[in-house]
Amino acid sequence: MKKTSIPYWLFLLLFLIPACLGLQDGTETPAPTPNLDSTPTPQASPDDGIVVCMGQEPNSLYPFGELNTAARNVLAAIYDGPIDNVGYEYQPVILTQLPSLENGDAQIVKIAAQSGDSVLDAGGNLIELTPGSRIRPAGCRNDDCAVAYDGVTTIEMDQMIVAFRLRPDLAWSDGAPLTADDSIYSFELQREADADDYLIQRTQSYEAADAQTLQWFGVPGFIDSTYFLNFWQPAPRHAWSEFPADQLPDVDVSSREPIGWGPYAIKEWIPGEAITLEKNPHYFRIRDGYPRTETIRIRFIPDPDTALSEMIAGRCDLIEPTLNLENHVGLLKKMQDAEEARMFAATGMSMEWLGFSLAHASYDNGYDVGRDRQNFFADTYTRQGIAYCLDRGTVAASVLYNLTDVPATYLPSNHPAFNSDASPIPYDPQIGVSLLEQAGWRDTDEDPSTPRRAVNVKNVAYNTPLLLKYQTTSTAQRRQVTAILERSLAECGIGLEIEFVPPNDLYAPGPDGPLFGRQFDLAQYALGAEGSEPPCGWFTSDGIPSESNSWSGSNITGYRNADYDQACRAAQFSMREDSAYLASYRQTQIILAEGLPAIPLYSRLRIAAARPDLCGFDLDPSANALWNVEAFEISAACQN
Repeated sequence: MKKTSIPYWLFLLLFLIPACLGLQDGTETPAPTPNLDSTPTPQASPDDGIVVCMGQEPNSLYPFGELNTAARNVLAAIYDGPIDNVGYEYQPVILTQLPSLENGDAQIVKIAAQSGDSVLDAGGNLIELTPGSRIRPAGCRNDDCAVAYDGVTTIEMDQMIVAFRLRPDLAWSDGAPLTADDSIYSFELQREADADDYLIQRTQSYEAADAQTLQWFGVPGFIDSTYFLNFWQPAPRHAWSEFPADQLPDVDVSSREPIGWGPYAIKEWIPGEAITLEKNPHYFRIRDGYPRTETIRIRFIPDPDTALSEMIAGRCDLIEPTLNLENHVGLLKKMQDAEEARMFAATGMSMEWLGFSLAHASYDNGYDVGRDRQNFFADTYTRQGIAYCLDRGTVAASVLYNLTDVPATYLPSNHPAFNSDASPIPYDPQIGVSLLEQAGWRDTDEDPSTPRRAVNVKNVAYNTPLLLKYQTTSTAQRRQVTAILERSLAECGIGLEIEFVPPNDLYAPGPDGPLFGRQFDLAQYALGAEGSEPPCGWFTSDGIPSESNSWSGSNITGYRNADYDQACRAAQFSMREDSAYLASYRQTQIILAEGLPAIPLYSRLRIAAARPDLCGFDLDPSANALWNVEAFEISAACQN
């Protein structure tokens, strides 16, 4: 699939709650679980088929629309790749290799720019070059060497040129050859649908050099660390071009029965029930014995208890993560011990946070201690004290069955850019109390059951109780987590007024919504990122929701730090091959840990369950659940 270069705040909106802005939610209180007593051992599926049970039905199969997870799962079986993201690393699928500076398929050349040209300025903004524009001349990779354009002379800037080479043995499932022109057609469709797309705006040209080779030319000044993803997923011009581009999201040939080049093709879609996929005879790996299974039947079962019962009865071979199984981990472990199922758990780039409101919206016109909400978190000691008083370890152990760890930074510990020197703040109420005392919060009544009060706290009125409003949604998991954190905070003299808010209200747009309108004290929420690039943009100053940016952005805490902004920008503008790339991302983690605008509570889980003899399934932290569906098969050799 082509690179999706969207702002992180927008991905937040798309990824976390389909019907509202913002953050990720789970299921409500679980229904009664299946009874394992006297249940039959799963029976083998027919030799030619595997049944995958999903919690959603695809909202569309038009590959360039706004797709739900179920749609992306099905499309992974129809479109293999074109580039997979496995273990936070990218792998070519229909390309002969990923382009790189080392293999010569990517290069940075000097290009002459003059007044009126479209370029990227030093801040990464697309501009028309005019006198006074601050730009980076050729060879410049940071703000220190940026210059102001004089408006007269021609100036040399860097331009990226990247070549993508298709495998020569590719064909669509109807037998038509797949060529570079199909990728050009995809680019044209998406440019027509969204000319303001981040990557399209920064593309000077995208063209076919021959039937298997494409070339991407970036706008001068655009140094893209993920240049190797700037390939547009092919679309079948021969099958779709008779329809206008604006009709393709709705017509059956592209939205319900799209042809692809992957291991499977759509055979039947029964709305509300199932999609049946059959082996694609033109799949480029057919000579290697893939796919292993003749058909894949994808059933839509929204209730996890029903899905588990169906798996026990032998009518589901795999339950993938769109069925939220977090509340059934105990049952799955019992089934695994009884060799009736295998459980898979993975964490990825979605993390639960406890955010501090550092810059309440009422402060935008200047802070008034007598008028505005008390600025509880102005002192770093207060934030650090709260962090030491959070029993995150018990959350990970009792709520998440030790399937996830306590995070140290905004990246999971197995991510290549994770700062290995970072460690999570431990649960230590004694240190937490000491830090709160240093910040000026005192136990004035010598009653540990009541909140501490401000004696000499920065930007907080005297005698104000340390009583904080804690807002989140009412999912079963968040209620469990909140109860644990409330108890541990109380031990330090921190009181909570807990409010479980309906998602549509909590995630409402600013200025009225509590999160995006920055009108909260403490908020528990999730942030997720697409792909594997470190999402340092979650906490940059330009991501603070405000009136000036129409209340859009993921930095709901209001955190501002010029050094953090600079390190994040340096990382994003660096090549992966540069030493500054990892160094800058690790610097952002150090700065964020010191500033502590939010506390990472835990990495969110993705859980799947499979019959014991299902081979080939691998729940990877960064990949689609069906990324290697061509390897699925039922075999006794896989059991145990």
